[in-house]
Amino acid sequence: MKAEDLKLVVQEKYGAIANQSLLLNQPQSSCCGTSGCCGELEFSMIGDEYKNIKGYNPDADLGLGCGLPTQFADLKIGDHVLDLGSGAGNDCFVARAIVGETGKVTGLDFTEAMVAKATGNNQKLGFTNVEFVQGDIEEMPLPDNNFDVIVSNCVLNLVPDKNKAFAQMMRVLKSGGHFCVSDVVIKGELPEALRKDAEMYVGCVAGAVSMNQYIDIINSKGFKNVTIHKLKVISIPDEVLDNYLSKSEMEDFKNGDTGIFSITVSGYKQ
Repeated sequence: MKAEDLKLVVQEKYGAIANQSLLLNQPQSSCCGTSGCCGELEFSMIGDEYKNIKGYNPDADLGLGCGLPTQFADLKIGDHVLDLGSGAGNDCFVARAIVGETGKVTGLDFTEAMVAKATGNNQKLGFTNVEFVQGDIEEMPLPDNNFDVIVSNCVLNLVPDKNKAFAQMMRVLKSGGHFCVSDVVIKGELPEALRKDAEMYVGCVAGAVSMNQYIDIINSKGFKNVTIHKLKVISIPDEVLDNYLSKSEMEDFKNGDTGIFSITVSGYKQ
């Protein structure tokens, strides 16, 4: 599938999740909401880690994350923060609770319906220093040298050209700024059926690259002091794998060296 086709799949699926949550007026509970982007079944990658986090807003939590990047982002009062793939605004509101009234938080999302959902949530909260912008992470409609910190939660793995994404992150960060992102990576060779299926791509799995490749891309863009803060196994239920793999392929996948992981990593711009 071409990059533009994959982007369209992502946009359509996440638009459906946003619109569904608007209709139901309640958060979803899995990496795919209930839109069927993991086939007909759901599975959660993050659980309830946000429950006791300051700034957490259940209305903004669509269950789409795979980590807690703000936990390791070293945010400070007054920082200008960019959240890539901001969704309904969950991590933006958590970041805003840390940077305070003198800080600023900008959410960038590819999907119009998500930006609308996040903007509506922000209007309810009445924050004047949080804004949401629609745009492509590979070509951010944002100025150079503008942000102190970039965060992102289970989004960059959905971007077809991760080299462009990290190059853009380097461009918009201030000198001395840094990023901290949670994402999905793999070890070993992902089975072809999982890797190629567009539905699983939107489920945050098939778009992932190897952990070594992921770190190599970060280093190649000039980021320094690259640190892996957390690495967590993502277990895909047998019922989901059964949609893509034969019994023998499933056994090989589960018993081999291949694994799917949530990684939280940071890096600095000099």
